[in-house]
Amino acid sequence: MIDWIYDFLGAAYPWVKALHVVSVMSWMAGLFYLPRLYVYHVEGLRKQGVEQGSDMDLLFQHQERLLLRAIMNPAMVATWIFGLMMVFTPGIVSWSELWPWTKAGGVLGMTWFHHWLGYRRKDFIKAANSRTGRQYRLMNEVPTLFMLIIVFSVIVKF
Repeated sequence: MIDWIYDFLGAAYPWVKALHVVSVMSWMAGLFYLPRLYVYHVEGLRKQGVEQGSDMDLLFQHQERLLLRAIMNPAMVATWIFGLMMVFTPGIVSWSELWPWTKAGGVLGMTWFHHWLGYRRKDFIKAANSRTGRQYRLMNEVPTLFMLIIVFSVIVKF
């Protein structure tokens, strides 16, 4: 019964891998850009005297919501689906090696960061953001660290 699933996954592997890469690229683009939007948002509110609820504030909130909901969330879900399809493809992942575990840790970290960004968006909506532009600039480096862990895990297989 389950053999047909393994046969399908084996035959579909190149397509699944390609779709996984496209999904990851889309997700990463959002993970890099959303913290940058937060920098502009918080600095616009604090440095340029933009009021909460002003047209500019609402424009930032609209952009942040669209990026998160229309691009990042679907890309994250697709990344997970195609990634799990590859994990379950026979002969692709050997869990006795270290690299799948470090990659999994990086992916879980990236997923945590995605959700952290979602909570920060809610802070802006409630006018409760307590972070500075500098803090968001630093957080903008987090996806790069997770990306390095993931890429080196898969390519170098350390």
